Amino acid sequence: MHGRRMFERRAILTAGAGLAATGMGTGTGGGGADAAAEVPKKPQPGAPRATEIKLPAGAKVPVRRLGRTGAQVSAVGVGGFHIGNAADEQTAVRIVRAALDHGVNFLDNCWDYNDGRSERWMGRALGDGYRQRAFLMTKIDGRTKKAAAEQIEQSLRALATDVIDLMQLHEVIRPSDAGRVFGADGAMEALRAAKQAGKIRFIGFTGHKSPAIHLGMLNAGFDHGFTFDTVQMPLNVMDAHFDSFERRVLPVLLQHDIGVLGMKPLGSGLFLQSAPLAQGTVAPIECLQYALSLPTSVVITGCETMGILQQAIDAALRPPLDQAARQALLDRTKAAATAGAWEKYKTSDMFDGTAQHPWWLETASLGKPA
Repeated sequence: MHGRRMFERRAILTAGAGLAATGMGTGTGGGGADAAAEVPKKPQPGAPRATEIKLPAGAKVPVRRLGRTGAQVSAVGVGGFHIGNAADEQTAVRIVRAALDHGVNFLDNCWDYNDGRSERWMGRALGDGYRQRAFLMTKIDGRTKKAAAEQIEQSLRALATDVIDLMQLHEVIRPSDAGRVFGADGAMEALRAAKQAGKIRFIGFTGHKSPAIHLGMLNAGFDHGFTFDTVQMPLNVMDAHFDSFERRVLPVLLQHDIGVLGMKPLGSGLFLQSAPLAQGTVAPIECLQYALSLPTSVVITGCETMGILQQAIDAALRPPLDQAARQALLDRTKAAATAGAWEKYKTSDMFDGTAQHPWWLETASLGKPA
């Protein structure tokens, strides 16, 4: 108990410092040119083509243990946002099924991605017996019991499944999110009810804004006698230099045997525009290898083309980087990572879907209510 209290006290004391470092107190901060930018919705310059990568015949990516759940998940996972950005539904289906054929069983998604298109396309890809081969994760935005329950039902229908393996609370980006989720008639009541009904197997949360907010959410769970099964967060060569999830949150997850879901190994494609990658000092596959070399359960990466999927599989098939190789990558990315220059998800609101669509927190309407 003494260790738990000390952990909670440290998290509370560091929360203010963490938010100050990101320049925001509500999770929506940012402004100026960064705020006017958009999340990349197509492959960035430097993204590979399918003809550029040849995978070994019959290659299957290795699996890892998903924390104390004991589930076995692929070392890399397919990001759902980018599936909705594929050229068309046929391409999206092909990508998902090719991933599963290579042993990539972890599939990410969210209730709101691309106005629901990402879940619908993935649901169609999981027909013809593919659902049985997948570990399916999706997310909801609702902070109230009612909104969360309705969004869960919508995801089940869109994904054409009776059970979702992992349901996560999406965009925990505000210090107030934890209180709402665990409060009276909060989203946690809906999640627990859905789990009891057999509609979901495991419960987690995700966010990209600040390690302090993640620690606050974990603490809120501990205060209510609840430990999350998984936590999703940015883990990459830039994060290690600025308000780092790797340095502040990862050790806590490992201490409690919580499944570690790494995301944005390439900053949703933004890193490809940074000096180290644009000038060839760092290769995209090295960024993937860096994230895979951390003690993650799975590294989720956007795969809107077959070439990008093949690059992710290639990275997962390679031996992990040792400490010296990881440090060399950090040395080469340090200057570019100053003040979160390429981590727009931390320093602006361009990745904050629930800030741009606040009704997603309160209703199950994707479109703005009249």
